[in-house]
Amino acid sequence: MNAKPEIKTAPASASAAPASADLPAGYVLEDQIGHLIRRAHQRHTALFMAMIGDAQVTTTQYAALVKLYEMGELSQNHLGRLTAMDPATIQGVIRRLTDRKLIAHRPDRNDKRRRCLSLTTTGRDLVGRLLANGPKVTQATLDPLSPDEQRQIVALLKRLG
Repeated sequence: MNAKPEIKTAPASASAAPASADLPAGYVLEDQIGHLIRRAHQRHTALFMAMIGDAQVTTTQYAALVKLYEMGELSQNHLGRLTAMDPATIQGVIRRLTDRKLIAHRPDRNDKRRRCLSLTTTGRDLVGRLLANGPKVTQATLDPLSPDEQRQIVALLKRLG
C-alpha cells in the first residue's frame, strides 16, 4: 500500500494578480511604447555609465554640462528648458554639479531671483574629456540596428520629443 502523499496548494489570495482574461484584448505589455522606450533607456543608461568616463556623471548631469560648455553662461531656467528638465530635476542636477565644483552660479545682474550658471575650470576640463565618449555611447546604444534603422529611429524620436 504505497499511497501517494497529498499535495496541498495554497488558497487563492484576494491580492492575487488578475487573470489574463481581464486584460484588454490584444494587450501585451512588451509591445507597449512606454515599456519599449523604458527598456531602451535602461540599455542606454547602462552603456552610458560604463563608457562615459566618469562614474559620478549621470545622463542628466552630462546634458547640463555639455549645454553649458556649448553655450556658455545660462540661467538655471534656460538650461532646464534646453535640456528638457523640469524645475525640480534641473535644481537637483545643479546642486550636485555645484557640490562637485563643476559649475558656479551667481545672481543675475538684472533679476536677483535668477541664477546664472557657468562651468568652472574643473567642469570645462571634465566636459572636454567626456565629449569624446558621447558619440561612442550613442553608437553602442544603436549598434543592434542597421545604419538606415539608426537614422530612422533618431528621426522618429526627434518627432516624438
